[in-house]
Amino acid sequence: MIEINNLVKRFGKLTVLDGINLSFLNGGIHTVLGPNGSGKTTLIKSILGIVVPNKGTIKINGKEVIGKWQYRDDISYMPQIAHFPQNLKVKELFKMIKDLRNTSINENELISLFQLESHLDKKLSNLSGGTSQKVNIVITFMFDAPLIILDEPTTGLDPVALISLKKIIKQKKDEGKTILISTHIMSLVEEISDEIVFLLDGKIYFQGTTDELKKQTEQDNLENAIANVLRESDD
Repeated sequence: MIEINNLVKRFGKLTVLDGINLSFLNGGIHTVLGPNGSGKTTLIKSILGIVVPNKGTIKINGKEVIGKWQYRDDISYMPQIAHFPQNLKVKELFKMIKDLRNTSINENELISLFQLESHLDKKLSNLSGGTSQKVNIVITFMFDAPLIILDEPTTGLDPVALISLKKIIKQKKDEGKTILISTHIMSLVEEISDEIVFLLDGKIYFQGTTDELKKQTEQDNLENAIANVLRESDD
């Protein structure tokens, strides 16, 4: 379980997270939504320890993690844009990551799922954006981590790769993993999310299911429900 209490983060005079109180139960798919500047990325980076909050606590399975690092061994993180060493070949990158983490599951199934066999001997600098994203996905899911965090995971993916991504996400859910996703793709959210958290101006506007948000906003689909929230916030 992730427990966040009174989390505050400021960058200069700008308050990005304004007293966030939030919990994610173990297991299931939890999606963080919100417009640009709402605090989504800062929240995720705070959980990862990349950003240090000004105030508040973050606990994972009852243990405070701010200022710690060991807990990251139990997290697989997929950034929106991965910065790989461009001189490495794809297979060399996979080996390097496995050596760094000292543990992995069999990645061959993932390589096949995302059709990367023909790219293993290519340098990362020669990959297209979509293929680089597939490499990023394989690296994320090649470890048996109980917590998986995905930041805009669909960026650059073709329809076939998107189907494969949804397949592996659902598989990890069935294995009891906790999956935290940030995305702008509402169709993905409606299809796979057990719970959504909607951030607005650094505060939690809503936490619940997509059906509950649609009922609250009296809309028949999630995209219209989100648009309704944003229109109300501008009034």
